[in-house]
Amino acid sequence: MADEIKNKQGQLNIELNEEIAGGTYSNLCIITHSQSEFVLDFIRVMPGMPKAKVKSRIILTPQHAKRLLKALTENVSRFENQHGDITEAGMPEIGLPMNYGGTTGEA
Repeated sequence: MADEIKNKQGQLNIELNEEIAGGTYSNLCIITHSQSEFVLDFIRVMPGMPKAKVKSRIILTPQHAKRLLKALTENVSRFENQHGDITEAGMPEIGLPMNYGGTTGEA
């Protein structure tokens, strides 16, 4: 399976194999940063389980992190315009790991 997106230089072919296309479910993201990068750890927390595993780690430059923020903001806005407001459910208190040389956030 392959998707194509257009950029200023023409077209960019992006391959998406079947394993990756299935995605990985995550219901917690811990975001840390250093001076030169943002680290997003995607975690699956299961009810009644005392331990959760990081399912995927994405490392971004600050510039790419800002582009991701802009893209997510635009897409959440489009989604809410089409489907209504997204309500935030409460999240139980869980201990967060030590940060990676910077501020730790949770999304």
